[in-house]
Amino acid sequence: MNKLLAALIATLFATASFAASHAGAPMAGASAAAKTEMKAEAKAEKKDAKADAAAEKKAAKAKAKAEKKAAAEAKKAADAKTKAEKAEAAAKAKSDKAAAAATAKTDKAGAEAKKDKAVAGAEAKKEKAVAGADAKAEAAKK
Repeated sequence: MNKLLAALIATLFATASFAASHAGAPMAGASAAAKTEMKAEAKAEKKDAKADAAAEKKAAKAKAKAEKKAAAEAKKAADAKTKAEKAEAAAKAKSDKAAAAATAKTDKAGAEAKKDKAVAGAEAKKEKAVAGADAKAEAAKK
């Protein structure tokens, strides 16, 4: 019985050793399938990474384009504002010039009126003096 028990234990030990040596290593056919699957996964990951990079590049390009467009619109608005300010300044200068011309015209008319009044006053004094002299001359004749 000892011999039978020893043979049984030896068989179990051999079976366990054989199973342990083959448990970690898959069979040759399974290894090729696993390799192919790993390659396919790596290829898919590479493809995904490439697609992500392309999408990021496209998004960055779109953002840059939008920023460029916004800057162009801001510049256009600033130019329009500057143009409007220049036009407003020109209109104000024209208005000021017209007002100055009107004031000068009014001043000139006022000066001419004053001159005419002074001339009329001088003529009136002259006529009065002449009349007074004539009256004295007539009085002296009498």
